[in-house]
Amino acid sequence: MQKDIIVRIKNGDKEAFEQLYNEYIEYALRTATAITRNKPDAADAVQETFIRVFRNIMFFDEERPFKPWFYRILVNECNRIMKQKRKVISMDQYLNNAVYSEEDRYHFEEYEDLYNAIQDLQEINRVPIILKYLNDFSEKEIAEILDININTLKSRLYKGRNRLKKALLDIKGRRAKNG
Repeated sequence: MQKDIIVRIKNGDKEAFEQLYNEYIEYALRTATAITRNKPDAADAVQETFIRVFRNIMFFDEERPFKPWFYRILVNECNRIMKQKRKVISMDQYLNNAVYSEEDRYHFEEYEDLYNAIQDLQEINRVPIILKYLNDFSEKEIAEILDININTLKSRLYKGRNRLKKALLDIKGRRAKNG
């Protein structure tokens, strides 16, 4: 199905691009928000990603998987915007952002400790963790998206998981201590 949509887009079918957009927009926004830690920056990154996809789809080989190519553009756009802005968003700003539905907020609160721990990771570990566990990419796909060696990726995932585990145990310990 993905191949068909891409071929149609290459042939100038605007409805096919709209279909692709609708398929990817929600996960792209969530991923970009997790990477940039800022909803407006995430929206900018996603918008620029779709513009770049539209402009460059003619060069995409439809025999290859589209999703890693798309997310590589998205991650690069997030990084570009973060380099430009270098700002931090508070969790209150994130939770009060109107783009997320009440259902999203409920699920966020349910896993607040995990999300906080992920957001506290250094970017080098945070982005691979987000792509692997929140977007379900394979290690090979993530290495391709981030343009790094697969062994480097495995090391970053390992260290990221260890840092997450330590952070979650620290949170649990503080809660037990404060009772």
